Amino acid sequence: MVTAKDDTIAVRISRILADRIIAGALEPGSRLGQDHIADEFGASHVPVREAFRRLEAQGLVVSEPRRGVRVASFSPEEVREVAEMRAALEALALRNAAPHLTKAILDQAEEANRVGDRARNVQQWEAANRLFHRILLAPCGMPRLLKAIDDLQTASARFLFSGWRAEWEAPTDRDHRAILDALRAGQAEAAANVLARHVQTMGQKTPR
Repeated sequence: MVTAKDDTIAVRISRILADRIIAGALEPGSRLGQDHIADEFGASHVPVREAFRRLEAQGLVVSEPRRGVRVASFSPEEVREVAEMRAALEALALRNAAPHLTKAILDQAEEANRVGDRARNVQQWEAANRLFHRILLAPCGMPRLLKAIDDLQTASARFLFSGWRAEWEAPTDRDHRAILDALRAGQAEAAANVLARHVQTMGQKTPR
């Protein structure tokens, strides 16, 4: 039985391990030893197993019979699949969020976009990019949808870091500006279409 305390520890462990996997500190195929991780975090095996389940749900690890838990690899096909799913779900969320987007919320999203434009590395840019999307989508009021999107964005971050680990140049995100312009003009469907196209471009970039 997973207690509330175990659940809190599991969340912390899963977030730290996810950060390591996304950043490439834990490479595809690396084995995650339950005993080693329990020792590192001073935890029992219960929250560690729960953390593994959370990571598996995000597609970051795989559990294999008699081989334990390993960091998941990914293929160009998986990159495209995640992009297609994100495009559909984020467009749905934005359509439902649009009636609740105030000028203040749009201004917050615009500031997140400016932070991304000034990013000095891929980690800073990804954090600002995810914040931009989260600000616009959160008002949809659909927690299960937002959770699914968050998991897909975590997978996207891993693909992104893999491709841009060697070199980095902050992009100027014209799609974000087009989305904001459409939303400010009350054109929710146009904004959703730009968002879907924008997310799908991620699927056109394959891992190096």
